[in-house]
Amino acid sequence: MSEKTYDIERHYIHKHRRVIERGLTLEQAQAHCGDPETSSSTCTKSYPRSLTRKHGSWFDGYTEVKG
Repeated sequence: MSEKTYDIERHYIHKHRRVIERGLTLEQAQAHCGDPETSSSTCTKSYPRSLTRKHGSWFDGYTEVKG
């Protein structure tokens, strides 16, 4: 049986989203999403803050890959 994999999706306030990473383990996906830089409400670095200026509020979440 193969291990489940997860994709990281960036969710934007205007209801669009995009996959930004694929094929992670659950532990990797949880670690990514636990980083404060993966949400517009907690980020402090320049690139994530520029995303907020351009797209509005956003956050990263993960979903299990089916199949």
